[in-house]
Amino acid sequence: MASRWFASLPNLITIGRLVLTPAIIGMGVDQRWGPAFLIFIVAGVSDALDGWLAKTYHLQSELGAVLDPLADKALIISIYVLLASAGALPPWLAILVVSRDALIVGGVLVAWFLSRPVKVRPHISSKITTAAQLGLAGFVLAGEAYGFRAEALESLFEGSVAALTMTSASVYLWLWVQHMRP
Repeated sequence: MASRWFASLPNLITIGRLVLTPAIIGMGVDQRWGPAFLIFIVAGVSDALDGWLAKTYHLQSELGAVLDPLADKALIISIYVLLASAGALPPWLAILVVSRDALIVGGVLVAWFLSRPVKVRPHISSKITTAAQLGLAGFVLAGEAYGFRAEALESLFEGSVAALTMTSASVYLWLWVQHMRP
């Protein structure tokens, strides 16, 4: 029984990350940036922990392959919309980030609808993009929580995230077109 519980642990941690997302957003909406930042850190650590457990103990599952990117997308989309709404990030960047994720999800749904399902596997460009997007969100959240702004560094980080987001979207679009060819 304990081994079955342990085998489910990565997925349970991922579900916990999904549950933390509304808490982070609620704190941000209430301008309680300190708690929002701390919960965001817990969510980030949980992302690393579930991946490490799954790989180290060979606990990868089909459910986890879907839940993990879903939890990442829920957190990233929510936090970018929150930070843009609060004036902490430029709206164009939030639109770009949300659009990339909508493109990916839309492509998966169209392929599924046309009976050409896509195997859910994150590309390396997506992993790098997700890490950069989360890094920028954490940096901006920390700035809001602790009252500092490093505008030049923030602008550089925003430009990097924008470039990575567009590159990743392009890679996924190209892979999708290749997959959908007759």
